Amino acid sequence: MADRPLQGMGVLVTRPRAQAAELVDAIHSNGGTAIVFPVIEILPQEAASIAAELALLPKPDIAIYVSRNAVRFGLTYTAGALLAATGPSTAAAIREAGRDVSIEPEEGYDSESLLRQPQLQAVAGKQVLIVRGGAGRELLADTLRERGAIVNYLSVYERVLPAGSPESLAAVEAAWRAGTIGAITVMSVQSLKNLLELLPDDCMQGLGDVPLVTPAVRVIKEALERCPHVKPVLATGPAAADMVQAIISLLRTEPGKAP
Repeated sequence: MADRPLQGMGVLVTRPRAQAAELVDAIHSNGGTAIVFPVIEILPQEAASIAAELALLPKPDIAIYVSRNAVRFGLTYTAGALLAATGPSTAAAIREAGRDVSIEPEEGYDSESLLRQPQLQAVAGKQVLIVRGGAGRELLADTLRERGAIVNYLSVYERVLPAGSPESLAAVEAAWRAGTIGAITVMSVQSLKNLLELLPDDCMQGLGDVPLVTPAVRVIKEALERCPHVKPVLATGPAAADMVQAIISLLRTEPGKAP
């Protein structure tokens, strides 16, 4: 049991299916059962649309990637620019693709952490391109503009609400009724919003009984505003190991939490 601390626990994994494998494997290796329930679907923008948008933009001095998906669908469009990443996972994706990362947080994994880096302090007159998926936080752009940078966006994918098959919804509801879901993982505010929209009514009524594990304080704030009875647990980071460790720590403080 010591080396399988999640034995008997089901964990609802809400990441997009293509990005869930690492967390699923970490849950399984610790004895838990991962219940994959994607609440976001990632759809790439058409290459012609991206090229047309890029043709209207100035050549960037700095290109900032905000996610692995931004790297996956947009790395080919920023040749010659210094590359920046908002966190270690995104930086790793850039390096895996054979490019160098010039700017990344020394600690942390969000816009605030990136903005603290010295290379982004004196950016007056610099052309900065933020590569992302659809709309998102404006903190990066707003702060860099305050520092004198000229900031543009390039949208290379979009996040949409999955239809949610009757089979997957039924499986989640059955696991919920059986009491086998001991934790829910949520990575972003958009994931939380989609989860609340997709969950069956029976699950919504019992949401306060299942801890919600997230690496983002913003998710906790949003969750408490929408569902004051929710039990948030803050992970130290978004990596699979961080998320699983947060669940294990929860079990150690609440030993009766596992089904």
